[in-house]
Amino acid sequence: MRNPVLIDAPSNLGLRPPAEGAVPGCYKTPGVLRDLGILSRLGAADGGVVTPGRYVGTWQPGDGVRNAAALAAYTRALAARVASVRSSGGFPVVLGGDCSISLGAMLALRRAGRYGIAYLDGHDDFRHLGVADHVGAAAGEDLAIMTGRGEPGLADIDGLRPYVRDEDVLVLGVRSAESAHLRAAGIAHVTSESMMASGWAPSSPFEGLDGFWVHVDIDVLDPAYVSAVDSPDPGGLDPDTLVSVLRQLLARPGAAGFELTVFDPDLDPDGHQAALVADILERALR
Repeated sequence: MRNPVLIDAPSNLGLRPPAEGAVPGCYKTPGVLRDLGILSRLGAADGGVVTPGRYVGTWQPGDGVRNAAALAAYTRALAARVASVRSSGGFPVVLGGDCSISLGAMLALRRAGRYGIAYLDGHDDFRHLGVADHVGAAAGEDLAIMTGRGEPGLADIDGLRPYVRDEDVLVLGVRSAESAHLRAAGIAHVTSESMMASGWAPSSPFEGLDGFWVHVDIDVLDPAYVSAVDSPDPGGLDPDTLVSVLRQLLARPGAAGFELTVFDPDLDPDGHQAALVADILERALR
């Protein structure tokens, strides 16, 4: 892979608390993966850490997006770091953190041109007021936000709504039960059930664009392999399938960067799932 640069994005701002008074543990993932030698295993340069603001656990329906102001500030900061890495010829490899970090990447790319996103996730992350009574945790809404469906403070930073157009999105690995809203919106997607039954051959959803970003929520895997996530659901991919798909995507000329999200080391006390995640990254990205 060309000039990988590792950026830590340890934000949990987009998730709901796992329990009263607790905070989501996904902020620990970059550190755990670094402890497993991921920097040297990927042959990557060190792009440093983009530190999030304070997580506020209090929230109730009608409050809008949880931690919205902190999320907006973080989106700007992460976008600046991604842009800096790219302008120096690096390939950003962003370790999250929750799925809301995708907003930073897509804002950076929106400033640079017209980019798509390959969105590998077990869920559609498409909650917005057009399909739900209220919004809340941005990690379940980031695909809606980046396509312009959301409060302006997050969805329209610098007047750039949308960061990615509907027709430039490809969702891979979503569970069938989660795909109805994507279908209604006309957003291209392939379910995990279909991918496991028939495989997936890359088409050309990003043809004519300046490039595309690759997003991986590790809950795209079946929880038989990785259950240390915010919302584990059965029917996901196996590790070999995920690695194969990622290698196909990242081999394409337009690949502009990669991010990993939502792994929670607090739910992996013996560390064996973190070791598997590190192995997947090494196999996919080397």
